[in-house]
Amino acid sequence: MASLNNKILLGHGSGGKLMHGLIRELLLKKLDNPVLKELSDSALIPYQEKLAFSTDSFVVSPLFFPGADIAKLAVCGTVNDLVMQGARPEYLSLALIVEEGLDYRILARVVDSLSKNARKAGVFFVTGDLKVVEKGSCDKLFINTSGIGRTVYKKDLSVRNICPGDRVILTGNIAQHGLAVLSKRKELDLELGVKSDCAALNRLILPVIAKTSSVKFMRDPTRGGLATTLNEIAEASKSGIIIEERNIPISQKVRAASELLGIDPLYVANEGIAVMIVAAHAAEKVLCLLKRHPLGKNSRIIASVTREPRGRVILKTILGTERIVDMLVSDPLPRIC
Repeated sequence: MASLNNKILLGHGSGGKLMHGLIRELLLKKLDNPVLKELSDSALIPYQEKLAFSTDSFVVSPLFFPGADIAKLAVCGTVNDLVMQGARPEYLSLALIVEEGLDYRILARVVDSLSKNARKAGVFFVTGDLKVVEKGSCDKLFINTSGIGRTVYKKDLSVRNICPGDRVILTGNIAQHGLAVLSKRKELDLELGVKSDCAALNRLILPVIAKTSSVKFMRDPTRGGLATTLNEIAEASKSGIIIEERNIPISQKVRAASELLGIDPLYVANEGIAVMIVAAHAAEKVLCLLKRHPLGKNSRIIASVTREPRGRVILKTILGTERIVDMLVSDPLPRIC
């Protein structure tokens, strides 16, 4: 097995002794649980309820950035996708694609973070795969995670439920993640003082939806940011969305960094907040429940759903003017998740 000073070799993905040693001495040691211990090609998980299932790949560069890393991003990203469907995340799969020559210490640090963040989120890795590819075939490390969980919300969460008068709640400050990743890019290495908001939202969201049946739809505004997510919702529900700019939660550091870089924070990725569409009569109650949790302390009602303009998002600015907030055309910050 590799010592801490060794590099990952093609042989670590060959299916032979090197690969089995890596799995036994690093992955199993850090991620061990009764289901994973079987080392089967698929995990046997007993279920009778309605399930939520999600999969995602993570190719962020750099691997480590202020507030998080690729491992935390993989765990939280998949957990949050399940939570947005009103499900309690329970089991994850883990596939690692490792570039030949990667420092073993980097992989060990990633696995430590996978273990730590899975425990924190209350989920288990129960199956997985490891591939090592030739140097230059990927950038250090790619991760794929799939997740499965039991749905616990009493109603279906769907854009079909959205109607005029509903309120849009945002559970935290925008644009933290994308700017944190950007700040550590080698060609920039900016000291913006911004940390990623990357976090698992199950302990914030699930207690809230257990106390109300008035949440109609949820989505985490990752790639494309808040603006793109709201446009997707407006288009799918054939409704308008009117945002109050003064109500959008944004930190002074993010505001200053966005102005410095000429980036609109509405289009910057987030990894630890949710957009919730809630019936008007219950919006204040949901907001109050969210604010009880540290991850929801900056929650705000930021917008209303309207009949017109259909499929459009309008921003009412602090100056009293209005502007169309359109869909993102291309990603201004590549490889942020």
